[in-house]
Amino acid sequence: MRWAGSLQTKLLVAVCGVATVTTGAWAYLNIRSSQQERIESMIREVNQFSDTVKRSTHYAMLENRWGDAFQIMETIGKQEGVYRVRVFNKEGVILFSTDRSEVGKAVDKQAESCYACHAAERPLERLQLPDRTRIFPAADGHRLLGMITPLYNEAECSEGCHVHAQTRRVLGVLDITMSLEEVDREITALRRNRLATGVLSVAALAIMLSLIVRRGVVRPVRALVEGTRRVGEGDLSYRLPIESRDEVGLLASSFNQMTGSLQKTQRELDALVQTLEQRVEERTRELREAQAQLIQTEKLASLGKLSASIAHEINNPLSGILTYAKLLSRKLRTGRPDAEGIQTALQQLALIERETQRCSTIVRNLLDFARQHEPNFQMVAVPAVLEEALSLLANRLSIENVTVAKAYSPVPEVRADFRQLRQTFLNILVNACEAMPSGGGMRVAVREIEAPPDGKGGAARRYVEVAITDTGQGIAPEHLSKVFDPFFTTKEQGTGLGLSVVYGIVEKHGGKIAVDSAVGCGTTVAIRFPVATLSST
Repeated sequence: MRWAGSLQTKLLVAVCGVATVTTGAWAYLNIRSSQQERIESMIREVNQFSDTVKRSTHYAMLENRWGDAFQIMETIGKQEGVYRVRVFNKEGVILFSTDRSEVGKAVDKQAESCYACHAAERPLERLQLPDRTRIFPAADGHRLLGMITPLYNEAECSEGCHVHAQTRRVLGVLDITMSLEEVDREITALRRNRLATGVLSVAALAIMLSLIVRRGVVRPVRALVEGTRRVGEGDLSYRLPIESRDEVGLLASSFNQMTGSLQKTQRELDALVQTLEQRVEERTRELREAQAQLIQTEKLASLGKLSASIAHEINNPLSGILTYAKLLSRKLRTGRPDAEGIQTALQQLALIERETQRCSTIVRNLLDFARQHEPNFQMVAVPAVLEEALSLLANRLSIENVTVAKAYSPVPEVRADFRQLRQTFLNILVNACEAMPSGGGMRVAVREIEAPPDGKGGAARRYVEVAITDTGQGIAPEHLSKVFDPFFTTKEQGTGLGLSVVYGIVEKHGGKIAVDSAVGCGTTVAIRFPVATLSST
């Protein structure tokens, strides 16, 4: 996990940010309050100092001893922290100043030193302490605190030998300016101390919080992440250590309970899968046995349907054999045959041998058809399989007055089981005959086509298509979707297994089968087998 995006970093940034803002606000308010208190204290000290100067020079001024008063002010102005002491009359003429260059000059009444006492050219009024104070910068960059103290016309000034009229309220102004350099240094030191205290406090808080978060949050969360990774990899036996009873400990306990439940469920699923695999194997075996039984049952049913025509097929050669056997026996009883008689007998014996072989072939085909066997895939010519199926039904087709039209195009061989293909074609041909009880026409077509393997697009594949069409009564639309269902039939003597077995054989060969029918217009059954390729062979 990247350090910048870790939970520990986010918590530290958030808490330290709040702590920094809080500490900064506290430091700012504290510094401002301390600065205000220090300035107010300085103002009170300057006010007391100004009263002291005023009282010290009071009697000297009453006795008109200005030299003594100015000497006192000169001495006071030399004290540490005193920037300037001066006196100017009501008109603003400086009568005394520790800066001798200012004496005799008039001050600007609108300037910094006079704005508090004069407003719109009005005479001085009695002022409160804050209104008598001003703070302004000196030439050397330090701040100065100036305070003016009006010198009011008192009774002693108007009733003695002085020339001040009783109507004059203010005789002059005492202006004392103190340097704030020491105060500014104290405030600067205070700011530095508060800043250092804040930085150290935030740093200490960050360290303590880092240790607490690392131990109480980060380590358990990392352990939880590791646990989820281990569980994701399949290790359901992994457990988290529970080191506390808080929410993190509760989360670890819940995780352990979850992994325990998952482990139990996994064991149950494994057992179920094993049981399910056994059940699937048993069910698959049962379905295969059932399918084999269905195929065998349909074979026997088809064999029963063929019995009449086969009996007639075998009866003809057997009748010939019996007739020629009787003729030979009669000739041999009449005496020794001559050369011509021997030649005739040999011809009759050859006929008997040929007819016997014909009966043997028919019986062997019937036995092969009825015998149950495993599929044997090999390269098979589809037209040859059709011809053998038609030969088995030749007599029935003749008896039921069904004509067969063939349309065989040159097609490649397919990989199939010869006997199962013969059974497939035989079942469809028998159904076609049964659909035309009064006779009719049948068309058997074989051709090669190209079509997508799934009928929905993709690479085209080559197929051999066999289409068997009859002119029978057709199939109702509501029955078309059920013709491949086992035991579905509309015939009184039917088993409903013929097309179901055909569908299973075609699917096993990777082929497709489709039925197109209309009532009164006949039925077409189309079967497609994929052409064998190098990979399939």
